[in-house]
Amino acid sequence: MQRFIENMPKAELHVHIEGTLEPELSFALAKKNKVELSYETPEALISAYDFNDLPSFLAIYYAGMNVLVEEDDFYQLTYQYLSKARSQEILYVEIFFDPQAHTVRGISFETIITGIHKAQVDAEKKLGIKSQLIMCFLRDMSAESAMQHLVLAKPHLDWLVGVGLDSDERNNPPSKFYEVFSEAKKWGLKLTMHCDVNQKNTLVHIKQCINEVQVDRIDHGINSLESNELCDLIKEKGLGLTVCPVSNQFVVQSLTSDEIHQMLAKDMLVTINSDDPAYFRAYLNENLIELQKEGKFSQDQIITLVSNAFKVAWIDDDTKENYLQQLQRYVSEYNLQHLN
Repeated sequence: MQRFIENMPKAELHVHIEGTLEPELSFALAKKNKVELSYETPEALISAYDFNDLPSFLAIYYAGMNVLVEEDDFYQLTYQYLSKARSQEILYVEIFFDPQAHTVRGISFETIITGIHKAQVDAEKKLGIKSQLIMCFLRDMSAESAMQHLVLAKPHLDWLVGVGLDSDERNNPPSKFYEVFSEAKKWGLKLTMHCDVNQKNTLVHIKQCINEVQVDRIDHGINSLESNELCDLIKEKGLGLTVCPVSNQFVVQSLTSDEIHQMLAKDMLVTINSDDPAYFRAYLNENLIELQKEGKFSQDQIITLVSNAFKVAWIDDDTKENYLQQLQRYVSEYNLQHLN
């Protein structure tokens, strides 16, 4: 199963580019940009990754971003992740980025998005991995700030496929951002929002995402299983759910394999993703492999999870069909070799 998973053609729909900042690159950029880090070595930094809830993770996460200063820093960050992703047989990625986390530090929006975009172009040309960009708003900042950043993004609209909402969910419901998401939709952007596992008022938030904001996808969304009404709504609207097993484990001490089994049984479009792989020490393959071990998922179930990511990706039907055919060819050839 491990070899089968490692070599499958895959898509990733929930990965924060800032969450792919590996300690070695962090130290190199800190030295170049004369940024002081709180740790002496990359190993010491990794040992500090002791998260048990969303706020404890975010504290270290935002501090880590201080090393990202120049356009080339964002280029290196993005190209390094895309290289890693391609090495794991990922063909297509939708990447989140958090511009507000950088503009509050005095980094220009242009610097951030240009560095990321140039890396995307080069990675597609040199590595054969296609990617699209989703601009996330920080929900613990104001709706006015979110709107300001949407306006900043307008000259680069062709570089974006959608907008998202992440960061600390407490007292920051989706409805707070209704206007900015409504505007983004008018501009032709797709909509997604984080509904992290076991957050306060999570069922209310999921319902707001679906009924008020009318998202095209939900990030995480595990708690929807607590409501038959929400599960039915999600299925009726064909909404994908981007679940991140290893990052869930830091909050609920489980890879949520039971919940993912339930979602598959309900024919919900659940997908598997890495979230912040440098911090949780697990990229997409590791997430799938650990999930399969914990939950004893069958080959067919793993194929469904991987197929779902292509099905709910924000790409045209022809590209989607091409990816799904590549996956089907891989499965057929693998099984033929296995039988022989």
